[in-house]
Amino acid sequence: MKIGDFSREGYERKIEPKTALDHDYSPSAVLVPFGILDIVSSQLWLYFGKSKETSDFVVDCLEMWWRENYESYSKLEALVIELDGGSAIRSNRTQFIKRMVEFARTSNLKIRLVYYPPYHSKYNPIERCWACLENFWNGAILDSIETAIAWAENMTWKGVKPIVKLVNKAYETGIVPSPEELEFCKDFWHPSEELPSWDVMILPILPAE
Repeated sequence: MKIGDFSREGYERKIEPKTALDHDYSPSAVLVPFGILDIVSSQLWLYFGKSKETSDFVVDCLEMWWRENYESYSKLEALVIELDGGSAIRSNRTQFIKRMVEFARTSNLKIRLVYYPPYHSKYNPIERCWACLENFWNGAILDSIETAIAWAENMTWKGVKPIVKLVNKAYETGIVPSPEELEFCKDFWHPSEELPSWDVMILPILPAE
């Protein structure tokens, strides 16, 4: 998402309309969005990174969410996470495998990753949250990070305001775990026999542990 004085679809009810650029050649910043939706409570968490969308960014957001909300979910033994097929979170992305196994082990949670097939991510509830945000701030000029965050904080999803976080960490691309690290992860990473690329169970401990 590009930040700057750029024209957006939609209208704003003002006596004096704001002027905006019709091209976005040089944004002042770029925000990378990541969302977590609790489909039971309808609570939405929105994370905006200032760097790049990588496996480390995604899992860092997930770990942050768990640390800050552990008490609300302390009785959980497993998480089911619905995802699309984005490049940073594909089930064959080695750094994602490593980081998710580490998260399962530190949180002591069984984690099931369920992927939507190509061109079907619109059925994922989190996508409807992004559409809601787009409709909410269309017409606004997101000329600063602070403005974008403020708009995100004031949207609602099913009557509930989201919890919004800004992630300042810089992320590198192209990070690849060592063969030894991947070999270790294999014992915890269990793709299903029927849909190995789309349904994965991650164990927090091995049966013998």
